[in-house]
Amino acid sequence: MSEFICPSCGEKNMERFYSVSAVPTNSCILLQTPEEAKAYPRGDIDLLFCNHCGFIFNEAFNASLTEYSGRYEETQGFSGTFNKFHRELAQRLIDQYDLHGKDVLEIGCGKGEFITLLSELGNNRGVGVDPGYRDDRDLGEAASNVTFVKDFYSEKYADYHADFVCCKMTLEHIKDTGKFLATVRRAIADQEETIVFFQIPDMTRILTQCAFEDIYYEHCSYFSAGSLARLFRASGFDVLDVSTEYENQYLTIEAKPSVRSRKKTTLPQEDDMAFLREQVASFPHRCKRKLDEWRHRLAKFAEKGEKVVLWGSGSKGVSFLTTLDASTAINYVVDINPYRQGYFMSGTGQEIVAPEFLKEYKPDVVIVMNPIYRNEIRRELMDMQLTPELLSVGGESDVE
Repeated sequence: MSEFICPSCGEKNMERFYSVSAVPTNSCILLQTPEEAKAYPRGDIDLLFCNHCGFIFNEAFNASLTEYSGRYEETQGFSGTFNKFHRELAQRLIDQYDLHGKDVLEIGCGKGEFITLLSELGNNRGVGVDPGYRDDRDLGEAASNVTFVKDFYSEKYADYHADFVCCKMTLEHIKDTGKFLATVRRAIADQEETIVFFQIPDMTRILTQCAFEDIYYEHCSYFSAGSLARLFRASGFDVLDVSTEYENQYLTIEAKPSVRSRKKTTLPQEDDMAFLREQVASFPHRCKRKLDEWRHRLAKFAEKGEKVVLWGSGSKGVSFLTTLDASTAINYVVDINPYRQGYFMSGTGQEIVAPEFLKEYKPDVVIVMNPIYRNEIRRELMDMQLTPELLSVGGESDVE
């Protein structure tokens, strides 16, 4: 056990269990040449598990090595699969919490798609805070009801009061999670009916499936249902619900400021410490087997002279390539996001190309970085009359 203090609960009962050296410190930055991409700054991943609350974090993380700016291109908004999910999520929250004509705030709004949906579908007044927001993105007429702040959320925005506060795919980028959530709680002050909604990657799935591609430098904090709920309760919130979405990839929590009159009951899914300890203990062995299997596959493709491409140039793709040291096994990475095309993969330098590039390249194998997009990708390949072998990273682990 280490003497490091858990950023979530403040205890010292930490256990180191997974490390990767010299990985790119940003996965979604737009890099203009292969040389720039290969020379991009690197850092280490050294995951510690808190035996007290279940929180997992990268002890080696250095926030000064990360960049969140206009050249951070993370949007998934060009996928029909994702847009359907995003719209349905926004409508569910609007219906469930009667978000009509209300003030809504999104912390870490990215390029602004979700806060715009909340404003459009519920006729709400929105504020989105994110240093990587870009004014040149066309979000349609609904964006006229949204104010965007190009900055990190902090105490100086505590006067942005809202009926609904959401924070999607942001908490995992913050190392001092306890301090951050305390800032959110102080900003809400005595507004007891404010709804708080957070969405993050689900660490339970990463552990059980050995999803090494979902462990990368920008994500310095990892939660299970239990560890997330414990953090919220300790930070002055009553937890209304904790669940998973998007084929169990995303963990979500819905909460309100804690009040004495509200009944305090924990949810069954919060009781996960024994399971987490078991998964963490076996993770190194299981993950090594999975990595060895992927290295073997890539070596076989190379022996047969087969052309292999990745589909998905975001963080999963960067983690896959750098963790496996697959810089020579794969020459191109496909992405449907036109803002990423023509740039190069951080750390390994592959060119990011449009799907149409494959018409001429004719790959033998396409490795899908996120299995939820497999059918969408298959249809696009069929439309181009291409029939490569289609493999997915993720899904149920094929190792015991």
